[in-house]
Amino acid sequence: MRRFILTILLAAVATTAGAAEKPKLPRLLELGSDKCIPCKAMAPILNELKKECAGRLEVEFIDVWKNKSAAGKYGVKIIPTQVFFDATGKERFRHEGFFGKDDILAKWKELGVDLAAKQ
Repeated sequence: MRRFILTILLAAVATTAGAAEKPKLPRLLELGSDKCIPCKAMAPILNELKKECAGRLEVEFIDVWKNKSAAGKYGVKIIPTQVFFDATGKERFRHEGFFGKDDILAKWKELGVDLAAKQ
C-alpha cells in the first residue's frame, strides 16, 4: 500500500513539475474595446497572429471598457494600445493606435524575436 501511494505521489510531482517547465513566450497585449473602430480593425490581425505564431507568441486582448481596471493597470491613454512583453514579462515596446501586421512583425524582429520564421 505504501509503495502504491508513493508511486501516485511521485507521478503527481512529475506531472506538476512538467507543467511548471512550460516555456515562457513573448506576449503581445492589446488593450482596446470591441466597440472601437480601430480596435475592430485590429481584431483580424490579432487573430491571424494568434494562429500563425501559436507556440511562439502569446496574443491577448483586453476590453478596457468592460475591464476598466486594466486601463489603469497598464496606463492606457488611447485605444487601441499594443504592449510588447519579452518572455520574462518585461515591457519592451508600446504603440498607440492601429498597428498593421507587418509593422508588428517588424517590431518583434527589431526586438530580437523573429516570428516570421517557422520553428
